[in-house]
Amino acid sequence: MELYEEIIRLKRAGKSSAVATIVQCLGSSPQKAGAKMLIREDGSIMGTLGGGCMEAEVIQASLMAIKDASPLTFPFELTEKHGGLVCGGKVLVYIEPVIPDPCLIILGAGHVGRALSKVAKFSGFRVTVIDDRAEYADRTHLPDADDVLVNNFDGIFDKLSVEKNTSIVIATRGHDHDLEAVIAALKTDVRYIGLVGSKRKRAVLFHALRAKGFSEDDTRRVIIPVGLPIGSVSPEEIAVSIMAQIIQHRRANAPSDLVDSSCSGLIEEDGTGKATPSVR
Repeated sequence: MELYEEIIRLKRAGKSSAVATIVQCLGSSPQKAGAKMLIREDGSIMGTLGGGCMEAEVIQASLMAIKDASPLTFPFELTEKHGGLVCGGKVLVYIEPVIPDPCLIILGAGHVGRALSKVAKFSGFRVTVIDDRAEYADRTHLPDADDVLVNNFDGIFDKLSVEKNTSIVIATRGHDHDLEAVIAALKTDVRYIGLVGSKRKRAVLFHALRAKGFSEDDTRRVIIPVGLPIGSVSPEEIAVSIMAQIIQHRRANAPSDLVDSSCSGLIEEDGTGKATPSVR
């Protein structure tokens, strides 16, 4: 029971792990079928499969399974060539990674932010929405979000810890707030930062960032306009395009020109959709 409690604790903390289970034994072995061992992402363990070199190799295989987010089967023969184990048996170990839900942080709880929280939750993400307006950062307004915070954008990541694989989408109500949010996001090492806005807005924003000392490499981390080019107009359609791009990026299938391939040119400064498409 403690092993399963630890799995839950790690997942809630956003930490990955793997469960290695002996599913078959042939001949003599130090543990029998059903024995389990939990491997944390730092290589520490709970439980045992019998110790020795087999366990060490299972740990390495488990770390690979965590990295690839894919289960694997690990056969092992207990012979003298494996560190002096002379049991003479064979075991088959099934390794199942336990990966926490991917995280999305939305800065801005307007029309797009609200729609995005719903689509992201449906897509299996843990969703945090932040706005500096209490009437917007409210659970009745954002029923699909896991966490809702009232906070200024500029210092939010001094208080909120984020992992590298977290996605951040910025959909605030104006340029000044966008700039604050982007600067805050660039201080993290997350792999995905998207900003709702037009190409013109991107030029203005990047100029402001460079004036504050950010490099070209820094600005290239910001995807604007955010979302895949599906002709989205309404907040709901824009949310779908953003989530499609986040999923594509997460699955390592994003094109090299991701910054220029997105579509949300049909968005006003406050994050709402325009009534009619604009020519791009």
